[in-house]
Amino acid sequence: MDNACQCTDYNDRQSNAILYNILNQENSKSSHNNLNYNLIPPRCNCEMRRTVCLKSPADICQEASGVLVKTIHFMKNVPAFNQLPKNDQLSLLQSCWVPLFILGLAQEGMNFDVIDTPANSMLKRILLNSQDSSETEREQPTLAGVNKLKSCLKKFWSLDLSPKEYAYLKGTMIFNPDVKDLKAALFVEGLQQEAQHALREVVQPLHPGDRSRFAHILLAASMLKTITPNLITELFFRHVIGQADLLDFLVDMLFSRNMYGASTWRLPR
Repeated sequence: MDNACQCTDYNDRQSNAILYNILNQENSKSSHNNLNYNLIPPRCNCEMRRTVCLKSPADICQEASGVLVKTIHFMKNVPAFNQLPKNDQLSLLQSCWVPLFILGLAQEGMNFDVIDTPANSMLKRILLNSQDSSETEREQPTLAGVNKLKSCLKKFWSLDLSPKEYAYLKGTMIFNPDVKDLKAALFVEGLQQEAQHALREVVQPLHPGDRSRFAHILLAASMLKTITPNLITELFFRHVIGQADLLDFLVDMLFSRNMYGASTWRLPR
């Protein structure tokens, strides 16, 4: 996620913030002498830096987990995908799971609201001397990233795709010949072309008066590539998987015979 802040007021005051002093202190004695306790840590209102979280994480994460399971189940049931070498399947999974998941959100009509991340969350971790540095190093979802995701969803909702249109569009997302080091790159390219052709064949009879619909669908699909895996993971699944790597779960689900029975996707009570 691009967190380049455009808020000049925030940048001007950041160097004097209490949190900034804590992060950059050389030792406890010098920091005690140098901190300006009259200053209030500024909160940037710029969308690029304004971190957010789900308003109702328990419910939304549960729904999102269901969409993700359906996404992997869809991939497992594409015969041509199963014919690919295992390494190619893994590479394509890593490349396409985010676009497929977002299409799943759109198809399910799943909406969600976000709120500002509690301002004291980072300060609390510092004061508690957290031993897990990975939590503080991960980029948190920003309002800009969430708004971009919501724009994608609204675009697909406005197109009102049929189940068949969604299915063939997902096929064009799965079979991406531009993924590096594919052993069956030519085969994958052919499969993508077949999926695009099938999508066009479905679109024309459903919308005979809309000759530009196919192009509009592909244009909307190109927006999916602007959404990062980190945004999706941190927003929807960090509450579920804790410190684990989501891609490891996806690989396990892809090659599991009974993915619906996996206990890994049960939310903590």
